[in-house]
Amino acid sequence: MNTRRNFLRDGLYGIGVTAGLPLLLGRASEALAAEEQQSERILVVVELSGGNDGLNTVVPYNNDEYYRVRPNLGIPKSKAIAISDEAGFHPSLVGFERLYKDGLMAVVEGCGYPNPSLSHFSSMGYWHSGVPNSGESLGWVGRFADAYDPASKPNEIINIGSSQSPAVRGEAHSPLVFDDPRQLRREGSKAEKSALVRYSSERDSANPALAFLRSTAKNASEGGALVRDAWASYSTPVDYGLGVGVATDLRKVAALIAADLPTRIYYVSYRGNAFDTHVHQADLHDRLLMYTADAVNGFMKDLERIGRRQDVGVMMFTEFGRRVEENASQGTDHGTAGPMFVVGEGVQGGFYGQTASLTDLDDGNLKMTTDFRRVYSTMIAEWMGHQDTASILKGEFAPLGIFG
Repeated sequence: MNTRRNFLRDGLYGIGVTAGLPLLLGRASEALAAEEQQSERILVVVELSGGNDGLNTVVPYNNDEYYRVRPNLGIPKSKAIAISDEAGFHPSLVGFERLYKDGLMAVVEGCGYPNPSLSHFSSMGYWHSGVPNSGESLGWVGRFADAYDPASKPNEIINIGSSQSPAVRGEAHSPLVFDDPRQLRREGSKAEKSALVRYSSERDSANPALAFLRSTAKNASEGGALVRDAWASYSTPVDYGLGVGVATDLRKVAALIAADLPTRIYYVSYRGNAFDTHVHQADLHDRLLMYTADAVNGFMKDLERIGRRQDVGVMMFTEFGRRVEENASQGTDHGTAGPMFVVGEGVQGGFYGQTASLTDLDDGNLKMTTDFRRVYSTMIAEWMGHQDTASILKGEFAPLGIFG
């Protein structure tokens, strides 16, 4: 990208003044503007861990079968937030309603993958790797970062959490992982710290293991200071809700974006299997959805406040939906397909994908209508501008046309 930008800028000096120069200058400046805007784009991934109940999130309120199989848990039509003639948001999703009606949200229906697993561990592993039912060891985010930035600039990926997500595991990039920005300091004995300082300052080695260690050490040192300073100096009047779930983590992301960190990918998630609502689902799910919608809506408002909303695309997912029929414990059990959400200023809002049937089921579960990798492909190609999605996702998955 830098080579092309330098060519466009520097090459103009060798052009004689002709009648065609204004047109050429106009095209060159447009190319530069588009390229520089693309280089500023940021991907934020939000993981709704535990298996969010998609049917009570995007409610098919005109479908009698929904109320037949969910006589207790079904969201009454009078309470659902209508967003189409057939579907409405759960009443706790007021923040999503604002985003959707402002044209900033796309709802992708029926997302899943072939031969689905009902295990949290296995299914989340497939979403993390982006290659279901395989032994892929690297994460889809990590592979994307490796392809997007082969030079491996520091702090390309920031993973906010108590531990590193497998999704951000790559070969070239060393994600910066932290929970509390104030505590982001290198830990270890005096000898270990001395060795890491030496590794981070020495020139790259032909030994890949040592080169990766040096990259990790440098990221931890330089990135830690940037993150601590950014968080310490950040304040916002924007309401992110009750500060539960991903609210605080998204505030951290906003702080880092406001500080102009070079990070292009942020990954945040709910801790534990928060959305695993087997028992007494109604109240818990109400709260979880409210926390999520308020946090994402607040995040987008904060980005608008700092003048960066146009640079950020958000993708939300969960490892599976829930079974169509409610269980005897006033909850829902592990299912298969469910909705994904894409938010951003560049989004062409509305519904994408096909609504899954509530009567043509696979052993009581929804049949997938949209492979989740099409949404990944959308974020990689349409939003981030990297067209070779097949090598990252290990197959051809057409983008959905969400970004205009």
